Amino acid sequence: MPSSPDPSPPGGGLRPEHPPVTQLRDLAAAVGATVGTVAPGATTSAAGIPVFVTGVDLRAQGVQPGDLFAALPGARAHGAEYAAEALERGAVAVLTDAAGCEHLAAVVTRPVPVLVHPDPRSVLGVVSAAIYGDPSQHMQVVGITGTSGKTTSAYLVEAGLAAAGRVTGLVGTIETRLAGRRVPSALTTPEAPQLHALFAAMREQGIDTVVMEVSSHALSLGRVAGVRFAVGAFTNLSQDHLDFHRDLDDYFGAKARLFAADSPVRARRAVVCIDDEWGVRMAGIARAAHPAEPEAVRTVATTGTADWTATAVRTEPSGSQVFTLAGPDGTARRVAVRLPGHYNVANAALAVAVCAAVGVDVDAAAAGIADVDVPGRVERVDRGQGFLAVVDYAHKPAALEAVIATLRGRAAGGRLVVVVGAGGDRDHGKRPLMGDVGARGADLLVVTDDNPRTEDPAVIRAALLAGARAVPEQQRGEIREIGDRAAAVEAAVRWARPGDIVLVAGKGHETGQEIHGVKHPFDDREVLAAAIDRIAGAGSEQYGGTE
Repeated sequence: MPSSPDPSPPGGGLRPEHPPVTQLRDLAAAVGATVGTVAPGATTSAAGIPVFVTGVDLRAQGVQPGDLFAALPGARAHGAEYAAEALERGAVAVLTDAAGCEHLAAVVTRPVPVLVHPDPRSVLGVVSAAIYGDPSQHMQVVGITGTSGKTTSAYLVEAGLAAAGRVTGLVGTIETRLAGRRVPSALTTPEAPQLHALFAAMREQGIDTVVMEVSSHALSLGRVAGVRFAVGAFTNLSQDHLDFHRDLDDYFGAKARLFAADSPVRARRAVVCIDDEWGVRMAGIARAAHPAEPEAVRTVATTGTADWTATAVRTEPSGSQVFTLAGPDGTARRVAVRLPGHYNVANAALAVAVCAAVGVDVDAAAAGIADVDVPGRVERVDRGQGFLAVVDYAHKPAALEAVIATLRGRAAGGRLVVVVGAGGDRDHGKRPLMGDVGARGADLLVVTDDNPRTEDPAVIRAALLAGARAVPEQQRGEIREIGDRAAAVEAAVRWARPGDIVLVAGKGHETGQEIHGVKHPFDDREVLAAAIDRIAGAGSEQYGGTE
């Protein structure tokens, strides 16, 4: 029996222990669908006896007894082709379209109740929410979107809310957390059935506030359909995902769905960082959606004036930062953040403003933010060596440029080596830009492999190298190509002298390297630590070379 495609691998796809029971005809009424029955060799006929569902999944192998199986049309296959497996696992009905009904008639061995809609993906989120009792309506859900800073901001907001007394959930790139319990994540934003099941599980466990990263893919593909966002936050925008979006305006438009007046997932309140032109545009879109509620939209800035304005930034020797944050009521308070880099001042200021929008005590939230570390974000690897070693998730040009600038500010005369690659099957246009940024910012740029996926890694490296070598020699550092990522990290450690900085960028918290469909164990933090132990740990005479 074939197994269905897996667009949403189970990464924290938890379910409630006591789900509601929903009639199929009630779901049909909610989304304008038709209830019917498909029999072997027959097209849709009239509905039979009442059907009750307790869950939903669009992965046949994820179906549990009592589920509605969402059989959606896809680019390569129709989900209805996998209905036999779903029914065998206990699905009691199928959500599909007319074409799906024809597929069903060819594979079923008994009459099957169906929910028929001309565009089933468009209603999957609302159907999923209804099946699980519309859980996001009973909690406050904070959605954070933007190119960079989503993960860091989400961690900061979660910590601030917890410090102010909220019972929190987190849904993001690194992990899902339910009141502090951790589950690894597979996607930044899960597919709608998994997301609403997760919300229901969170509600069942007493969680009252959820912080989640919201990707442009999630907004474009309807993964967050049916979610009631209490607060939407925007960090910034720069080039990324142009393998999926037509251009930057299309990318921006996807993120604007969290704020636009005509969007079904528009947040009730908005917090927007206006440090870049995209933020200024987004703030305008959010304000237009709340013409009678100016207080429903708050802006944040570190480079100018806004409702929440960060000034007087002081950086400690440890890299921690303290700044003054003035709020809409004119109150100024000192806010601390452990993470280095001016962009993390923006993330921290945004987090405080989001906590205020949620309605918690701002001073308590600010105190909670002060001690947060984020896995794989300017994360130090300290093995007692004489140089600074850092792993960061920066995998787009603007993010790489920002972290290089941050580390350059801490170099105090030392040199900087950057190890970086680019992911396969993703935006090709950013590759030479990343090479350019790395070459200009580093004394030594080591171009290596990231997650090649199905592409030839040499082709990916060539694009980065082309961008790097296009930088005039007097404006760039040394450039090397070492495809093997572990060997590239080791070369960087051998090159480093006391007082230097080693940055391994691109993968951050990731614990695997994907090559031709296989994910091999690979954690930059572990690889970097092992290289330092082998080389720098053996004595200073073993490192600091130029080879």
